[in-house]
Amino acid sequence: MNTLIIIPSIFGVSLKVYLVLIILAIAIFHIWRWIFKKFIKNTNIQKSAIWFATLITTPLVYYFSVILLFSILCYYPSNKFEKEKWIMDKEHRYELSDDIIENKLLIGKSKLQVIEIVGLDSNCEENDMWNYYIGFASCLGIDPSVLQITFKDGKVVEVIQYEG
Repeated sequence: MNTLIIIPSIFGVSLKVYLVLIILAIAIFHIWRWIFKKFIKNTNIQKSAIWFATLITTPLVYYFSVILLFSILCYYPSNKFEKEKWIMDKEHRYELSDDIIENKLLIGKSKLQVIEIVGLDSNCEENDMWNYYIGFASCLGIDPSVLQITFKDGKVVEVIQYEG
């Protein structure tokens, strides 16, 4: 029997987020208390300042921590295109695809020139849209990314990258 654990939410936010915010607020509260005890001698003003600073900075720290975490997890290097690396390491082609797109390395090239540069990955030479598997460029890693090369009148007119 499969059982699902249902985690309730309040205002569309999971209770886990509130738990993290509470733990974060406790730590931030103690930091502000330590700082304000050194600079503010009046205890009433000190308490108000501690609570105000805690309420303001806790969501900001949480927000920027999440942004930083996603930035770290989703980062992937962008390298200059190298044919040998492209051919040998199909799982990390996404590191080279930015250079192909940004520098328009394939735009205006014929099908034979494209094959010479990036090889032929189970594409049909009669087809005017070729897809090259380039690995998992997304930080979520759900679908592999694809470099799509579009031909018109036998020449490359567009090169885009998308998640398959």
